Amino acid sequence: MSRNNYIFTSESVSEGHPDKVCDRISDAILDALLAEDPLARVACETFATTNRVVIGGEIGLSDQDKLAEYMQAVPDIVRACIKDIGYEQDKFHHATCEITNLLHEQSAHIAQGVTGARGDEGAGDQGIMFGYATNETDALMPAPIQFSHAILRRLAEVRKNGTEPVLGPDAKSQLSVRYVNGKPVGVTSIVLSTQHLDENMTSEDVRAVVEPYILESLPEGWVDADTVWHVNPTGKFVIGGPDGDAGLTGRKIIVDTYGGAAPHGGGAFSGKDPTKVDRSAAYAARYLAKNIVAAGMAERCTLQLSYAIGVAKPLSIYVDTHGTGDVEADAIERAIPKVMDLTPRGIRTHLDLNKPIFQRTAAYGHFGRAPDADGGFSWERTDLAEALKKAV
Repeated sequence: MSRNNYIFTSESVSEGHPDKVCDRISDAILDALLAEDPLARVACETFATTNRVVIGGEIGLSDQDKLAEYMQAVPDIVRACIKDIGYEQDKFHHATCEITNLLHEQSAHIAQGVTGARGDEGAGDQGIMFGYATNETDALMPAPIQFSHAILRRLAEVRKNGTEPVLGPDAKSQLSVRYVNGKPVGVTSIVLSTQHLDENMTSEDVRAVVEPYILESLPEGWVDADTVWHVNPTGKFVIGGPDGDAGLTGRKIIVDTYGGAAPHGGGAFSGKDPTKVDRSAAYAARYLAKNIVAAGMAERCTLQLSYAIGVAKPLSIYVDTHGTGDVEADAIERAIPKVMDLTPRGIRTHLDLNKPIFQRTAAYGHFGRAPDADGGFSWERTDLAEALKKAV
């Protein structure tokens, strides 16, 4: 039996967190290649530490002879990412950090599996992917992760526009949200650790800076006299980013998705082109789950897809509406293939993913964002709701 009254906690990390720096670089390289070749195959991994960034992975191009030419742009892409994030520390600076580029051509054996000997386009790997949606927020996202992201996005805005220049790029937020009758009603604790550039600032000084922005990012009335605050609880936080802690692409998969409120298939997103179902099928699963909730079929929905490498169609589709559905889950499962082609090619076509739209996903969550006019976050649209209702 599901619980109706409980406290659930999720965390977010800022664009300056070491792992997010790496996600950003990987997705920026992906976008640069997709801008030149919409059919580019990319699996780009980034490692960052003190004054050093290492890039590795595989690339397949329509014209493989251009690989060396495209690789010449990689150092400039890396430095532009670091500069935009805001790192100009002595031991991690966009102008002086050492960059090692180890990208190389894609394995022919993997390429043949994706291209497909039967003329269809197979999945780039086996695996399971999950999507989730809940009507507890306007974005149909779990409240703890949605508002943890909102806090850090707001702090990044005021840092970058010069309103709060004392803040540094590296930060983490964490919210413990109280649920009553299954709905979020308040925050029992707030944890915020943020890098600051003034070494003389105390935790109390930092709280005085960030508290107004935290309060404006949360629903009115969610913070009260009983809410516990922990702002920079360890004291000073001046050394941040990859100088303070090494970063790696793909280590924040729960931050990227649902904050632990839903299952995760295990595959990271950043640096992977949309033929890779780790990314595209997870986007499709979110898209379908969100449209199921938007259509009023359920208050909550978890959706799982599974794939085999080289095989185009999903092996299984599983839907769980957690006892909140007005439609039987198996009826929804039968309806889904009628309204969306879930082959890798079908997903890319339906969501228009062969575009340079991925760098913007690298921080503050891949889900719960407003769709962009150029096709970014297309998986957040709710344009499939009516078709799903008719198919059921």
